[in-house]
Amino acid sequence: MVGRQQSARWILGRGLGAVMVLCALTVGASAVAAAEPFGTVRYHQMVPMRDEVRLATDVYLPPGPGPFPTLLVRDIYGNGSAPGRQRYARWATENGYAFVFQNARGRYDSEGQWYPYFQEINDGYDTLSWIEGQAWSNGKVGMFGTSYLASVQWLAALGQHPALKAIAPAMSPGNYYRDVAYPGGAFSLLSRASWGIGLVGSRTNMSFPIDWISAIDHLPLRTLDRSLGFDVPHFRDWLAHPTYDEYWKPLNLEARAPEMAVPALNIGGWYDVFLRSTLGSYSTMKREAATAEARAGQRLVIGPWPHGWNAKTVTGEEDFGPEALIDAEALQLEFFDHWLKEGPAPAGAPVKLFVMGENRWREEAEWPLARTVYTPYYLHGDGALSPEKPGAGQAPKTYTYDPQDPVPTLGGNIMRPELRGSFDQRPLDGRTDILRFETAALEAPLEITGPIRAVLHVATDGPDTDFMAKLSVIKADNRVMNLVDGVLRTRFREGYEREVLLTPGEPVRLELDLWATSYRLAPGERLRLDITSSNFPRLARNLNTGEPFGEGVASRVAQQTLYLDAARPSHVVLPVIPPTP
Repeated sequence: MVGRQQSARWILGRGLGAVMVLCALTVGASAVAAAEPFGTVRYHQMVPMRDEVRLATDVYLPPGPGPFPTLLVRDIYGNGSAPGRQRYARWATENGYAFVFQNARGRYDSEGQWYPYFQEINDGYDTLSWIEGQAWSNGKVGMFGTSYLASVQWLAALGQHPALKAIAPAMSPGNYYRDVAYPGGAFSLLSRASWGIGLVGSRTNMSFPIDWISAIDHLPLRTLDRSLGFDVPHFRDWLAHPTYDEYWKPLNLEARAPEMAVPALNIGGWYDVFLRSTLGSYSTMKREAATAEARAGQRLVIGPWPHGWNAKTVTGEEDFGPEALIDAEALQLEFFDHWLKEGPAPAGAPVKLFVMGENRWREEAEWPLARTVYTPYYLHGDGALSPEKPGAGQAPKTYTYDPQDPVPTLGGNIMRPELRGSFDQRPLDGRTDILRFETAALEAPLEITGPIRAVLHVATDGPDTDFMAKLSVIKADNRVMNLVDGVLRTRFREGYEREVLLTPGEPVRLELDLWATSYRLAPGERLRLDITSSNFPRLARNLNTGEPFGEGVASRVAQQTLYLDAARPSHVVLPVIPPTP
């Protein structure tokens, strides 16, 4: 274990800390130490909430008289007995913290009805109040955990409970409409079905033998859960709210940053499904948190990781080298010791980024980087991608999108271990429903670090469709490794709060959010931008009919047009980082 004297070190490499905060879905088994550093353990205390529902709660205290600062994990993936959760308890107590593990409402031994997200606001606040009132507590609490265990931290922070001094959310959603359910207005089918139905569709995790990649093409989508043998009201509620409406607004935590006053160690991955939220939460809290202390207390760490972070150097099919792993325990201990024990401020700059390609960490003062030069690269009729603007005579390019033969998901920012991360895109090169644009081979290194967007001028022959863009690196060995991608469902081109169908054949301008990356291309490498209209089953297919979402059964083939001329210059905006003098 990492001793306190090491806590300020930014240690890069494999170790026990590398697995300390793995996603709850991927925590591996490990032997529990024979001699535990616990003074007192109290299992299954039933802690009452304001409505008298009781939540199952375990308490681990260090040896000694106390009182102690507390580290809290609120969980939905197990009852706390798994080796990974016992590891949390050992780490906390051996470093002088009480550790509290609690199952969320309606999960495992906790009472009440399970429904994701909303209930965590009040339950988190009430749990903090209970901890604050215990004789062993000194009234200072920090929270940590990954994915849903990170969500509950932000949701609890909305109450500005005085006991909550710091949080360390890893891979956390912050805008549940745009990041969890409807990125770009297109339903995140694979993650919402496999997670929302298959894993957390009932009181305990479910592991029925369903192929979540190939078995979710059922139509209409509103009956998908029942077609698979389940009855999951929250999944049907997500489908019933395809616009950003009153259902989703309470869960836009980025917009609610002014309601929160907590320092946060924001941890994410370039290939994480919630990358946009991790960056967005850091940025909005840095600008808009309720107190100056909270604004100054934001820190950001982004590695080359998928949703199961810091587990191995390989993400998808790409190995990012030994520096890809960090000493997670030391990083978090340094942060919590500062805010809960008045220890030294965390060392180094507030932003730590892993620059892929170069495969090294770098510290920065801000996000996005102030020195960024946002540079448009234009799409040309001959398949070129370059900073040169197109001429007036460039003809548009066309392709056909058939919802019955969608482009299969291959890599990207998703949860499923089989598909997430960086994959060679060449298996898709035989498809005619993807337009491809490439730069010339680079003569000098090129770093792109920051947010990326694509501006597409398009038309379709129906009332609605999707357009997607994927940016990849063509390596020296001709592998085409994906970096970022984005989508926009055209009915949301004027915003996500209302649907506006298209006039068939009428050109429109679309702006696609491709999220962000950090990659340093070497001389000889190239960039490639792919344009298409499907990414299945990661995203639900657009049936091209304009019917209400989730209701359609029939589909139509769409004829897609991409304009490339001087008046309608389709392009991608790259965050170019000038070379250091």
